Amino acid sequence: MELRQHALQVLCLTDPEEKSNAALDIQARAASFSIATQAAITLPDTDTPTLPGRPARPELLHHTAVARRSPATAQGRAVLIHAIAHIEFNAINLALDAIWRFAGMPDPFYLDWLRVAAEEAKHFHLLRGHMRTHLGRDYGDFPAHQGLWSMCEKTAHDIVARMALVPRTLEARGLDATPLIQRKLRQVGTPDALAAVTILDVILAEEVGHVAIGNHWYAWLCAHKGLEPVAHY
Repeated sequence: MELRQHALQVLCLTDPEEKSNAALDIQARAASFSIATQAAITLPDTDTPTLPGRPARPELLHHTAVARRSPATAQGRAVLIHAIAHIEFNAINLALDAIWRFAGMPDPFYLDWLRVAAEEAKHFHLLRGHMRTHLGRDYGDFPAHQGLWSMCEKTAHDIVARMALVPRTLEARGLDATPLIQRKLRQVGTPDALAAVTILDVILAEEVGHVAIGNHWYAWLCAHKGLEPVAHY
């Protein structure tokens, strides 16, 4: 089995549970995959799917149209956790896209993003389980936006831009935002809010590693292309 082609197949899956389970499964079997680093992986000529594969719900709106609600209410906390779960679901797609789309990188590049895809899948499972168990809601119950994937599309033909603007910019913003969210949830103090704080502790610790991976490969690419990293960013 070849890793990059398989990553594309998983990216095309539409069911969130199937996609996240498949990402975890690839990571568990990483040693059994070959990596065609130089191959140009292409979408099938027939029945070409829309990337990424996504479920019918949630409804996708412009980011300015997505409502924000106070975490002081159960409904507000459900909206908040749903929004974070949607980010994590999109992050699975982003990691899988980096694996299949960009040829010519060393093996560790593809294995790093495979690790990211699996950890994002774990985060999605944690948040979806929290919504179901504590809030009586599920993924898809509220509208969401596609800000992360929009940046993925804008950087589809430039791996340097992808590394600069997705992990090092958009995902890095989450490192700043998460402690503020946790503080608000601690102030609420309900069992579900405190359980969410614990989940966000897990996510935050691993997201630091994801931003570091993006930073590493951005620096590697700049060195190989003769670019000055700060000025180019």
